[in-house]
Amino acid sequence: METSLSSVTLRGLDIERLRRRLSALPPRPADPLHAGYTPAAVLVPLVLGAGEPTLLLTRRTAHLHDHPGQIAFPGGRVDAGDVSPEATALREAEEEIGLAPGRVELIGRLPEYAITATGFRVTPVVGLVQAPLTLRLDSFEVAEAFQPPLSFLLDPANRRRGRIEHQGVVREFWAMPWQGYDIWGATAGMIVSLAEQVLES
Repeated sequence: METSLSSVTLRGLDIERLRRRLSALPPRPADPLHAGYTPAAVLVPLVLGAGEPTLLLTRRTAHLHDHPGQIAFPGGRVDAGDVSPEATALREAEEEIGLAPGRVELIGRLPEYAITATGFRVTPVVGLVQAPLTLRLDSFEVAEAFQPPLSFLLDPANRRRGRIEHQGVVREFWAMPWQGYDIWGATAGMIVSLAEQVLES
């Protein structure tokens, strides 16, 4: 018998509890410093049903203008026809990795994340996806897709702080290397944001 996504537990945490936590997050007030930033959205796909839960990530191709070669969630800038961040995240996931919107159960949003270096305001949209996955990667944008264990990514022991200088300003960022993949920056920051919701009692 197929297991309902809503009844799956995530390392002892009921998915319904995570759903309630995300839906109860108060909206953060708009930061006037980010008023001119480009709105974007990403899908944060939790993959369930094949043993330990994983997080679906991509590696962007090296020739892209924005964040070339970096590890990222499926997503991109908001198009004029997108009615919500959820619409953007689902559209981009289908375009980039061939993940059909009907395969994704949306459960809420994480706080907006500003990428100062490139001027994006990103809304992370969390979705549940049932394994197995059959993906179709857009070879222009996505070099590969991979699935690190969620337990590794959420464990504070597996993350570190780094520093980078951009246009004369030193900024700190999160990093969590995994099996040769350099997960850092905005993607790592959003994973830390997810961890705060999953691990907080």
